[in-house]
Amino acid sequence: MINFSIKDAFDIFLVALLLYYIYRLMKRSSGATIFSGIIVFIIVWIIFSQILNFKLMGTMLNYVINVGALALVVLFQEEIRHFLSTIGTSGRNHVFLRLFRPKKQEVTFHQAIIPIIMACINMSREKVGALIVIERNIGLSEYINSGDLIDANISQRLIETIFFKNSPLHDGAMIIRKQHIAAAGCILPVSHNDEIPKQLGLRHRSAIGISEKTDALAIVVSEETGEISVANQGILHQALSGDQLEAMLTQE
Repeated sequence: MINFSIKDAFDIFLVALLLYYIYRLMKRSSGATIFSGIIVFIIVWIIFSQILNFKLMGTMLNYVINVGALALVVLFQEEIRHFLSTIGTSGRNHVFLRLFRPKKQEVTFHQAIIPIIMACINMSREKVGALIVIERNIGLSEYINSGDLIDANISQRLIETIFFKNSPLHDGAMIIRKQHIAAAGCILPVSHNDEIPKQLGLRHRSAIGISEKTDALAIVVSEETGEISVANQGILHQALSGDQLEAMLTQE
């Protein structure tokens, strides 16, 4: 006779919730299909080893599980890093911790995004391509070091100058850290998500890629259409107006 209590139901619910959360993180990368295969394998292992009590099959699957655990750490090291970073970010943004944060930084950031918005509107009108990444809780030092260090105050004229078509830095990404332009001409990871429309170029794929691996916001101005887009958590929000861009940056 199987004893099934409310505690067991709650335990199953927590495991299902954890697996769903991990799957959502994996879905933003190329590991979603592999993760689905792992879930199927675990279900088969539970059926043969725990429910049907097949000794030989269960023993063999137990060895595979023990060895596979180490292989998974190597295989999903980027996803595990992003998972732990997301948990740490959520903890830092807890409602009780926000009570002890100074509000001066929020005002400063709101003032800093106005030059960014105005520059994006002008570049959109002139169809000047641009890629601007705003660092949040997860550090972007490795990407900053791939470009040319600037460390300048945020200025509309400086942003437009950097992304001017004849500028040597216009092809890379600009990274903004703590209300300063940290670097330009930076190299970003490119997303390999098959669901990205084919007409989107390298700038859009790089914006989505950096938002998949970190919690950064990436603003893209299309050189072909002048359209303004923002990538956040692996999702690209396209065809934004100046007001929509300001609202999104202020909210995030």
